[in-house]
Amino acid sequence: MSASVPGRPRVVLTTTASVDGRVTVTESERLLDPAVWARWQAAWPDDVEPLVEQRRRWIEDSYAPTVVLEGSGTFVAGDATSRWAGCSEEAAEELYADHLPRRAPRWFAVVDGRGRVDWTYTGDDETALLVLVCRTTPSGYLKHLRELGVGYLVVGEDRVDLCESVRRLGATLGASTVIADGGGGINGALLRAGLIDEVHVITFPALIGGLSTPSFVDGTPLPAGSSPVRLRPLGLVQGTLGSIWARYEVQHPTSVLRQMESEGHQEV
Repeated sequence: MSASVPGRPRVVLTTTASVDGRVTVTESERLLDPAVWARWQAAWPDDVEPLVEQRRRWIEDSYAPTVVLEGSGTFVAGDATSRWAGCSEEAAEELYADHLPRRAPRWFAVVDGRGRVDWTYTGDDETALLVLVCRTTPSGYLKHLRELGVGYLVVGEDRVDLCESVRRLGATLGASTVIADGGGGINGALLRAGLIDEVHVITFPALIGGLSTPSFVDGTPLPAGSSPVRLRPLGLVQGTLGSIWARYEVQHPTSVLRQMESEGHQEV
């Protein structure tokens, strides 16, 4: 079992990808679209769903996570804009205070600093939606969240600060483990921020390809001369039809940890 950085919850990345690491069929299509999801899932051999369930149970038994973290890219296209952009609200400053109208056993947290997702799902009896925003998030969007009864945390100035977000998920919600279950954009930002402690990837025998097709870790490329982030294998389960669930511990460089502890932030 890997050790997370002191002072913040453990972050466990989970994903299901093709052998070439892709997590959707094309850049322009969202898996939330039933037709796209059907094409994506049709590529899965019958051993994928049992592995997904086995992974879920293992993580639940090992960590009892209470927060799932997603990025807004799961719900809207990369070039989508906020319908509240440019709209000002009276007493806007009051809107830039944390808003937690309810408590819940579990949380579905989404990074949406630009206020782009027009929510229809706001939670259920067990799980509450929580949006992570910043000081430049349109005030009209924050007002809309309040009208919906959706909570939010203000974490960052120009952009959502991921290090502060993860710390606050622990300090404010009492989370000891956060499951990062988003797409390549949020996963890549978490990786560059040094926030991922463990990776659980299920790969299934299919190839998608495409230069712009999202993978499960995208975002900012490594700077020239930098080294890859190393992983320590923790275990592997092979399905009966060629799919594989592999677990890894992220080997955080000491220098990265020192920088995280001294600076305490990374924005996306």
